[in-house]
Amino acid sequence: MQVSVETTSGLERRMTVGIPAERIENEVNKRLQQTASRARVDGFRPGKVPMSVIRKRFGGSARQEVIGEVIQSSFYEAVMQEKLNPAGAPSVEPKQLEEGKDFEYVATFEVYPEVKLADFSAISVERVESDVTDADVEKMLDILRKQNTSFENVDRAAQDGDQLTVDFTGRIDGEAFQGGTASNTQIVLGSGRMIPGFEDGLVGAKAGESRTLSVTFPEDYQNLELAGKAAEFEVMVHAVAEPALPELNDEFFARFGVEEGGLEGFRAEVRKNMERELRQAIKSKTKTQVMDGLLATNDVDVPKSLISSEIDRLRQQAVQQFGGANIKPEQLPAELFEEQAKRRVSLGLIVAEVVKQNDIKPDNDRVRSMVEDLASAYQEPQQVINWYYQNEQQLAEIQSVVLEEQVVDTVLQKAKVTDKQVAYEDAVKPAQPAGAQGGEAESSADE
Repeated sequence: MQVSVETTSGLERRMTVGIPAERIENEVNKRLQQTASRARVDGFRPGKVPMSVIRKRFGGSARQEVIGEVIQSSFYEAVMQEKLNPAGAPSVEPKQLEEGKDFEYVATFEVYPEVKLADFSAISVERVESDVTDADVEKMLDILRKQNTSFENVDRAAQDGDQLTVDFTGRIDGEAFQGGTASNTQIVLGSGRMIPGFEDGLVGAKAGESRTLSVTFPEDYQNLELAGKAAEFEVMVHAVAEPALPELNDEFFARFGVEEGGLEGFRAEVRKNMERELRQAIKSKTKTQVMDGLLATNDVDVPKSLISSEIDRLRQQAVQQFGGANIKPEQLPAELFEEQAKRRVSLGLIVAEVVKQNDIKPDNDRVRSMVEDLASAYQEPQQVINWYYQNEQQLAEIQSVVLEEQVVDTVLQKAKVTDKQVAYEDAVKPAQPAGAQGGEAESSADE
């Protein structure tokens, strides 16, 4: 087998492979002999068909099969011989297919880049430190109560915080518009769910009262046809209900799976969950800074084929996440995912090199600890632990997370690290602003 390799540009290689004709013809003959032993041809008994007939009828297809298999096997022989590490599948172009002559093809592909790690001391990390205080726990109890607020009808004028059940019809220049009508919809005054002026205009209203509200859609309103336009809404109030916070009692605790221990048992469970959330938030922020630092200090030439494959994965994830049953992944523009894909691939290459150079392997004790921490959120922790250890794929995902944590630890040993004490709320706050909040928007009056 003759092999020559040419560097065309950057990571791209053009490899020419020559296969002796004898190798091809011997394999074709074997394939035809196997075919002859079982072929059924009119006028001949099974196994008695002349080889000339077999070759004429089946020779072309047998040769194509052999060439396909030889390309596959010889490609891997060639890259091993030349000590190349292909990134992605090659593009193969046959150059010589004539029977009886040496077979030749050209394979074009990218190789993995050589990653030269920069000194970790060039990376700066601000590591957050925090604790869950008694005051944090009490605040969380208040939040949980408010999240489970119920509303009770009252016979009085509406005020901020009340929930109103209303019908409304909106008009612009006297004409009703699409999305401007709703029936028996519930609005909490002061929630900011509706466009400016809508909720304020209902303060003081009573059940059975009708009001006309004059409002203006914001200039940046999501529906561009309504943005900046003045409108009138005819609103009929059917009911006014005031908020009622649930009592901290056994019934309330049971909603969260706490059946014993009363208030103190519930507090302990809330604190445990908050501490778990805090640990994860601190880990996440530290890891993000380390990964950003690795990217900033290591310039990696990324194979286009790997970016393309990662874009395909991100497309698939997007379709699954948003339930686009009528959308095919390939219909989503590649540009939407290109930057994220490049970041992921670059980090994957850098992290792999950190693992290789430092001979890092998943620590079994840390894997066990992470599994137990995840399982502690369930009512039957041992069953969850058993499930992880009986499911190779799920356990491999945990091992991968632990390996990344060990990479972070390795970098932190040499990076410039400063510790900063912050309050619990600041520690668990996302490092980057969250995306636009989802709402219960059902009409064009919603903000």
